[in-house]
Amino acid sequence: MTHRANIFFSILVLLFSYIPAQAEEFASVQDVSFEAKVDGSIQHYVLLFPKAFDPAESHDLLIALHGHGSDRWQFATGDIEVARAARDVAMEHSMIYVSPDYRAKTSWMGPLAEADTVQMIEDLKNQFRIDKVLISGGSMGGSSCLTFAAMHPDLVDGVVSFNGTANHLEYEKFQDAISESFGGSKSEIPSEYKKRSAEYWPDKLTMPISITLGGKDLTVPPDSVLRLTEVLKKLNPDILLIYREEGGHSTNYEDSKEAYEFVVERMNDGARADLQSVR
Repeated sequence: MTHRANIFFSILVLLFSYIPAQAEEFASVQDVSFEAKVDGSIQHYVLLFPKAFDPAESHDLLIALHGHGSDRWQFATGDIEVARAARDVAMEHSMIYVSPDYRAKTSWMGPLAEADTVQMIEDLKNQFRIDKVLISGGSMGGSSCLTFAAMHPDLVDGVVSFNGTANHLEYEKFQDAISESFGGSKSEIPSEYKKRSAEYWPDKLTMPISITLGGKDLTVPPDSVLRLTEVLKKLNPDILLIYREEGGHSTNYEDSKEAYEFVVERMNDGARADLQSVR
């Protein structure tokens, strides 16, 4: 083995030594870079394949969006409970698992992050046989998955939102970051903030959806998502709300797992119903 090969092998050992045991249970973990069509910048996502991955077979895709101040590794290898639940569900259901930067670390699903996410989904569909697409996330990611699903319902078959907001016109935290992401303040471009507020577009959210909220969450207050959920219950039979009145800005593993399983089950029920109608 050459000196250069030795160095390369050592780097690989160091990189994979930082992957928690749970991530090691996937068949492979890839840190993918791509050139964003929207501005030519280099962006990243982590791609994990289940052990049962077969490129000749169809697999569902689970996208996990990180929170404010984090990046793609929070849901790819992090030990927060919502991330552990996401990876467990992906493994148990042989789903391809993706955790993108989506313009980390203060994305909030602004125009650039939105364009990157669309591009990523399209690229993955071109590379693999993707069946259903489930988009999820916590905190900023919980807000962003609702935003993306409302803006691109044609690309999304299920949503799991943890501790997010559905109304950017009323949300007051992290305004410097959100203003930079959205391209201006809410007083300057209110239509952009409304456009990215899922509460205003419940008719677009027809796919199975799970939502978790804490009644004492001061970081991302639950009010707007509670209002959205009440409307969705009248429009969409496949809605699960897990609301902990004494809860804060987090969701435990059990609730996270239940939220994911609810959506996966109903996505699969829909697929079976479609198959039966074809037959």
